[in-house]
Formats: sequence, C-alpha cells, structure tokens
Amino acid sequence: MKNRRLTVRTDMGTGTPAGYEIIYTDSFAGLAREIETLPRSYSRIGILTDRHVGPLYAEAVREELEALKLPVHTITISPGEEHKNLDTIRQVLEELCDKHFDRSSLLIALGGGVVGDMAGFTASIWMRSIDYVQIPTTLLAQADSSIGGKTGVDLGGYKNMVGAFKMPVLVWENVSVLKTLDGRQYAAGFAEVMKHGLIRDEGYYVWLIDNLYEITDRDPAVMQEMLFRSNRIKKEVVEADPYEKNERMLLNYGHTIGHALEKNSNFTMLHGECVALGCVAAARISYDRGMLSMEEYYEIRDMFVPFGLPITIDAVNPDIIYELTRSDKKMQGDLCRFILLEGIGKAVIRTDVTKEEIIKAVHEISYVEDGE
Repeated sequence: MKNRRLTVRTDMGTGTPAGYEIIYTDSFAGLAREIETLPRSYSRIGILTDRHVGPLYAEAVREELEALKLPVHTITISPGEEHKNLDTIRQVLEELCDKHFDRSSLLIALGGGVVGDMAGFTASIWMRSIDYVQIPTTLLAQADSSIGGKTGVDLGGYKNMVGAFKMPVLVWENVSVLKTLDGRQYAAGFAEVMKHGLIRDEGYYVWLIDNLYEITDRDPAVMQEMLFRSNRIKKEVVEADPYEKNERMLLNYGHTIGHALEKNSNFTMLHGECVALGCVAAARISYDRGMLSMEEYYEIRDMFVPFGLPITIDAVNPDIIYELTRSDKKMQGDLCRFILLEGIGKAVIRTDVTKEEIIKAVHEISYVEDGE
C-alpha cells in the first residue's frame, strides 16, 4: 500500500509556517527515518503504552527506533478510562524523572485515545514542554483524538477537565493494527468517523454508507481512504480554530449528551458508543426544531446500526443525564454550547437548547420494556 500524507498547520496565527505530518501506512517501517527529518534532535525516547497494546506492538516500534541509536524506554500504564487521571500522570512523570528524561527527549504515544491524551498532556508539562509523536492504535484515535492537539485527563469522573493544547510533531497511522482491534472497539471508533460526515461533508457521509461492507470488513485501502478523508475534515476545522473559540466546537457534535451517558455508566460504555447515542439525541433535537426533516432524522439514527453502534440505551434517568451535561466543560456560564444539525453536513452551534429538549431527547434514546 502506498503511503499517503496530510499536513496539519500549527502556526496558531503567529505567521510563522509550522505544522506536522500525518502518515498513512500499513507498517512501522520508515518511522525512524521520519523522526530523523524532524527539526529537533533528541537525546532519548520514551514510549508510553498500556498493558493491552504494549505486548502487541511496543517491541516492533522499539526495533524500528534502533536505527536512531538513542536510548529508548517503554512506560506501561493500566488501560482504560478509569486510569486517565492525575494519579497516573504522576506515575509517568516520576518514571521520566527516574530515567533522566530531559528537555530534548521525545515521547511517543502508542495506544488508543486514553494513551494519546495522557502522553500529550505529559509532554506539555514535562520540563515545560517536550515533543511527542502519536502512533494511534484504535480507529477512534486514528480518526479523531490523535489529530488536533487536545490533551487531558479526567477529574472526579468528568471527562478531560484538566488538560492543555499540545500539538504532536508527527502522527503515524498504521492501518494494519486495526485488524487486531476487537469488534466493539472498532465499531466505537466509527462513531467519530460518522460524526465528521454529519457535521461537515454530506458527500463523505454518503461515501461511508456506500462502502459499508468494505469498512466493516476492514479493507486496508478503504480504511486508509476513510481515515484520510475523516482527518482532512478535522484538520480544516482545527486549522480554522485551533483553540476551540468558535468553529472547532462543531467537532463536539454528539458529545454533550454522550459524555453525560459515559459518566452515568461509570465508563462501562465506550466513548464512541456514547457519542453515537449523543449524535442520535442531538439529531432528535434538530428534528424537533424543524432543522432536519423526518427522513433525515431517521436515516441518521438508523445508519449507526449496520456499523455496530447503539441507537438506544437501557433506561436512564433523563434528569440525571441533564444535570451531568451541566458539568460538561462546554458550559459557558449557565449556557451549554450545543451542536445541532441544519442538514446532513451542516452543523451549527446553539446556546439556547433547553432542559426540556435535552430530557425529551434522552427519553427518545432510552429503551424501556413494555410494562415498566
């Protein structure tokens, strides 16, 4: 498979050209050579991974990095959202200290979104910032979380309440690793893929539906094209609004209610599963406001199903879900910046979504058996 590239600008309005490359490939071969082309020279490299991903890929990455002739140290953390917190960050920082990592060190994130978020946050605060590379190993991370520089950890069970904007210097997307991803994790990642089409590109949304079988079969060429197009959408939004002052908020479509459902489940539900449910709920609010036609709403809702994503959830308390949305970091004073759809591919920001609308939408996705 021929490698593809996508450049993300990170000049942040400084006027000085800067950016990083996203490399689409089917192996780790060439990673060391790409790191050598980066503008900074490094003294040592740390690989941050977890106990699920490390045994699968850490050694292959280490072998590729041997060409750099630098000390390489692997830091392994416990997997899962429940470990994405400041206690784990402290453990990572202490290990960096014990291994004498300095300001010229490079940190590599080898894992899914949790590892990527924590590696980026660690890189942003270690000795006031060091470089880091993203090697995402889940569909969710390759399609979304490894791009754009938002990093962070949870606090008190609330998502990403402590964090920083920290751009990677390279993103290495090896699509072959998706073959080892379990079905539930793969489906969860697709929620972010679908989100990109819904908020920005109706043509891409249609392409996803047309390529349903190839996507679910994880055809390498189709996955590479899917990731390239999905990343390009996110890249354009991030470049226009790197610090999430306005347009970048559109990427939060499905996340306001989604994060609340995730918290309510004590993180037993996957992030992508909750985002899919949040997308359906937000589409319902859009339909109730007359922004979507009935046909558009039901198509959006039903198209998550063949990709293995939920569109209903066992009965939840809508009042609790509403209160959890009020603790979301997207709150601005008493107003929640909610993303709705004016059509497929046309997302808009609204600050007037009411409690009644949110509760009604949660009722719509909350499944209650007859007689209950």
